[in-house]
Amino acid sequence: MTDTAGSTGTRCGFVALVGAPNAGKSTLMNALIGGKVSIVSPKVQTTRTRVTGIIAEGASQIIFVDTPGIFVPKRRLDRAMVRAAWDGAKDADEVVLLIDASQGRLDEDSERIIAGLEQAGRKAVLALNKIDLVKQRDKLLARVQALNERFPFTRTFMISATSGDGIADLRSYLAGEMSEGPWLYPEDEMTDMPLRLLAAEVTREKLFLNYHQEVPYGLTVETEKWEDFKDGSVKIDQTVYVQRDNHKAIVLGKGGQAIRRVREQSQSELEAMMERKVHLFLFVKVRESWDEDPERFKPWGLEWNA
Repeated sequence: MTDTAGSTGTRCGFVALVGAPNAGKSTLMNALIGGKVSIVSPKVQTTRTRVTGIIAEGASQIIFVDTPGIFVPKRRLDRAMVRAAWDGAKDADEVVLLIDASQGRLDEDSERIIAGLEQAGRKAVLALNKIDLVKQRDKLLARVQALNERFPFTRTFMISATSGDGIADLRSYLAGEMSEGPWLYPEDEMTDMPLRLLAAEVTREKLFLNYHQEVPYGLTVETEKWEDFKDGSVKIDQTVYVQRDNHKAIVLGKGGQAIRRVREQSQSELEAMMERKVHLFLFVKVRESWDEDPERFKPWGLEWNA
C-alpha cells in the first residue's frame, strides 16, 4: 500500500454527508467506514458536531464528514449545529445528500437543503436511503426520477445503510472522485475525533436509547477525567448534565438502576472499541442552561455566536 507521505498515484479528499434529521447519516457513516465513529439513535438531531470518519479505498483515502441534520433552528445550539452542517458541505470536495426513500414526498428540511445547494452552486450525489422499507421498485424509480427532476444530481445511488445494500458501489464511486494527492492520515486511522469526546458520545447514545422520550433532547455528556493505568486499563469519569431536577431523577432511576444500566452498556462498547479494560464512572448533575454556555460548545467545535 502507498504510504502517507504521498507517492504518486494516491488520492485524497473530503466527502460531506448532509440530510434532514433522521435521514440515516450516522448509520451510513458507520457503514461506509466499517466501524463505529458516529452515534445512532431514534432521536432527531442526535449528531451535534461534524464527525470525521476515514477509510482507504484502493489508492484513495476518503475523509467522510457526518454533519448534524439540517433543520429550522430554534435555539442557539440548533443554530450552531446547522452552521456546522453547512460549513461541512461548503468545505468538502464532494457532497452526498441523503434522503429517506420511505417518505412519499420531499420533506421541508430536504427541500431547504437542496435550495441551499443551489444557492451555493454546489453539486451533489443523491443517496436514496432505507430502500429496504419500500417494497415496490416502481415507487423507488419514480422517487429517483422526481428527485433528479428537482435537482441535477451528479449520480444517484439507492442504498440501505442498515443492511449495507449499495454501500460498496457508493464508496467505490466516491474513491474515484477524489483528487490526486497525498493521504492526510495514517492508513489504520478511523477517525480524528478525540477519544475523550468519542467516549462521551458513546454514553450519550446509550442515554438516548434507554430513555427514549422520557428525557428530552437537552442533555449532554462530558468526559471530565481520563486516567491510564500501567496494566493497560483506563478510568473514565463522565458527567451527564440535565436541565431539571426531575430529569436527573429519571436518568438515575429507582435506586440508581437506570444509570447503572447505561454505564454497563457504555463501558462494554468502549472496551470493545478501544480493546482495553475500561472503568467507567457516571455522575448526573443539573445545569439548567448548559446549552447557552460558550464553554459547552468548545468540545464539539461549534460556534457559540453562529
